[in-house]
Formats: sequence, structure tokens, C-alpha cells
Amino acid sequence: MTAKEYGIKCIKDEAEALLELIPKMDEEFDRAVELMFRCHGKIIVTGVGKSGHVGAKIAATLSSTGTPSFFINPLDVFHGDLGVMTSDDVVLAISNSGQTDELLRFIPMVLQMQIPIIAMSGNAQSLLAKYADCHLNVSVSREADPLNLAPTSSATAQMVMGDALAVALIKKRNFQPQDFAQFHPGGELGKRLLTTAQDVMRTVDMPVISPEMHLGEAVIHVSKGKLGLGIAEQDGRIVGLITDGDIRRAMERWQAQFFDHTVADIMTTRPKMVTPQTKITDIQSIMNKYKIHSVLVTDDAHHLLGVVDHYSCMV
Repeated sequence: MTAKEYGIKCIKDEAEALLELIPKMDEEFDRAVELMFRCHGKIIVTGVGKSGHVGAKIAATLSSTGTPSFFINPLDVFHGDLGVMTSDDVVLAISNSGQTDELLRFIPMVLQMQIPIIAMSGNAQSLLAKYADCHLNVSVSREADPLNLAPTSSATAQMVMGDALAVALIKKRNFQPQDFAQFHPGGELGKRLLTTAQDVMRTVDMPVISPEMHLGEAVIHVSKGKLGLGIAEQDGRIVGLITDGDIRRAMERWQAQFFDHTVADIMTTRPKMVTPQTKITDIQSIMNKYKIHSVLVTDDAHHLLGVVDHYSCMV
């Protein structure tokens, strides 16, 4: 087999291992989700070695989706980290064998503090499973590596089970995109969900025209504005909007008589307007719905404050 073929086989083997998890999803999963949902403290995720690396990722995913969590190495518990745990917490302990010595030495402390334990292992008969309040079975028939030794399929199964917990909790908490943004203010999604019209709108050199202006002059203003539109104002209030598309259609319709007409003859009298506080994600929805490339930002009295176009939303 070539290297590529070995790689493809690995992916197929791990995919099959994941599908094997589905029949093992029983009432224990529901109990685990309920324990985590009812938790008034934190979800403390723990594990050793590869399971520890997976646990750190699971803790990060839970925290970013509305379930306060953090990872703790069971070895550190013996050196002071036990102080971060309270009886309001829930422990998610991960071990493929369920017999990891360092993890099992940590369990009596958790039991003494009467903290609920959710075990995730590939051995339903293990000591870890025995002492847990509920057990998530992530056993796999074999690892994906040729030696059947390296934690490959088993680590992937743990990772996916952690995602399954997080997704179930997202639905149970009715976690929304704006909630996600609060936990990811520095990421692209967070930026898009938190950015408002006033953060990106153009406020200078507005292509403002009057309804009585002849179209020949209006074309010059639209061109100079470089927004593909002209905003018709009367007594300081917006009364209409023309776009380069409106101008093009008017030229095709009236041809030589085009210059005899005014802005009022072709303007849209009810342009789409938003407030400065409107999120850009909502603005994008408006643009997609009405197939437009710009919206006007106004105050309550329809005074122009700025313009947000398609490119402004690409933060």
C-alpha cells in the first residue's frame, strides 16, 4: 500500500469506529447531559496522556458553548489543585482503559467531596465506570494504527463523545449565535456577531442629491460617491434613493429623453434603513433578502448618519 492508501484506510477505520458509538448511546448519555446541565459550579474535565489532551479540548468546547469548564491534570491535584473544586462541580473523567492509576487515585477525593462523576471510557466494567454516577461507553473494536496500539480511533471516539455532550447542552440551553459571540469576541465569528452599523458605516462624502435634481447631474454625484447610489434628501430628511441600476434602466427606457427627467422620477421612496445599533449580521440578512448591496443608517427622524455596503460587512 502507498502512504496515501494507508492514510485513507486510517480515515475509514476511524469513521467506522465513530459509527460504532451510536448503538452505545443510551440513557447514560441523557443522565450525563442532565448532570452537566444542572451543575451549579463547573465541569472539571480530567484525564492522563492522550485522554488528557482530548479532555482539554472538550473542556474548551464546553466553556465556549455556555458550560463553564476547565481541564485539570489528576497529578496536579496532589499538589494543591484540589482547592479549585467544590461540591457544586461535576467531574468528567476520561480514560480509555478506565483503569489509569493516576486517575483512579484522584477518584476517592472526588467521592469524599460528594462531587458527581461522569466516566468516559472504553471499558464498562472498569473501576472508573464502577465508581461513576454514569458511564459513557467509547469503546472501539480496534485502533486505526497497524499495530493496534496507538490511541487513534479511541482518542477520536472520546473527542466526538465530548462534542456530542457539548451539542446536546447547546440545544438544552437554547444557546444562540450571539451567546457564542460573547465567548469569542476576538474571533471572526464573534467580531461579525458583535459589530454594529456604526462600527463600519461610511460617514463622509455622502452622495446626497435632491429629488428635483436632473438625472444628468445626479449621475455625476453617484459616480463621485463610489457607492453605486445617490441619497435623495429634502429638508434634511431622506425621501428616496437611486442606484446605478436604476440609472442604467432609466437610460435604456428613455434614451435621449433621459436628461429631461429628475431623480424623483426613478427614486425608490422607501429605501432600506437601519439604526446605528443594528448588527452587521442582520444587515447582511436584509441585503440577501432584498437583493441589495447597501443600506442607509439613520436616526429615528430618518436623518442620514451613514451608509453600510456589502464590503463594509466583510470584517
